[in-house]
Amino acid sequence: MNKETTRSIGKQAEDAACLWLEQNGYTVTRRNYTTAHGEIDIIAEDEKYIVFVEVKYRTRSVHLKKYGRPVRAVTKQKQQHIIFSAKQYISQNSVTKKPRLDVMEIVGSKCDGRLTELDIKYYKNAFGE
Repeated sequence: MNKETTRSIGKQAEDAACLWLEQNGYTVTRRNYTTAHGEIDIIAEDEKYIVFVEVKYRTRSVHLKKYGRPVRAVTKQKQQHIIFSAKQYISQNSVTKKPRLDVMEIVGSKCDGRLTELDIKYYKNAFGE
């Protein structure tokens, strides 16, 4: 898969994640927040929390069987990068809500370059200090 196709699929997965969050009472406030240590895919809020969401997508079939559930791709090292980036965001913005680190796992199929048949699992407080 070429880089442009990968980028397109990643954006579609993040779009689906934002839609799911909004349908479940969250307000998406930022996407693709980048620091020297990495990127936070989505920053959202609900009544109580500011939520830093890592989105992981896998194609149903070969990738799922070969690499396992998408949530497993959030390694300890990746978690540390997200924690660092979340702390940086909090220190640079007027954050009054309690932070939470979540992971959204999306498994789906692709048809003509579009994601279809999405199964979404949302892991609240998936990791943290």
